[in-house]
Amino acid sequence: MRITQGAFSFLPDLTDEQISMQVEYCLRNDWAIGIEHTSDPHPRNVLWDMWGNPMFDLRDAAGVMMELRDCRKAFPNHYIRINAYDSTRGFETVRLSFIVNRPQVEPSFRLTRTEVRGRTVSVTMTTEY
Repeated sequence: MRITQGAFSFLPDLTDEQISMQVEYCLRNDWAIGIEHTSDPHPRNVLWDMWGNPMFDLRDAAGVMMELRDCRKAFPNHYIRINAYDSTRGFETVRLSFIVNRPQVEPSFRLTRTEVRGRTVSVTMTTEY
């Protein structure tokens, strides 16, 4: 099952050249770039591990791509995403987020719905690989 989170998630995986073009777009808008990774892509897992510090002063996509290569090398079987942060309102707001790396085998989720007392519904999620 293909995990669909963030922009471009219903499209085929972006190439490094396409990722670099998206990063250039973010930098032209003065958005800081952050790279995050996780082995648990569940939608409720919003706190992925950060790879290094957000790149606030970066002006060239080559620096982001270098960090992305290092993250992919360290975590080849993790989901990796790029976040673009906009600070024009005085706080960091995520303007763009997209997955740039996926494990070779993605987990799938199965929901089992069980009706119990009254109108209560119990939902159990099982992860399958």
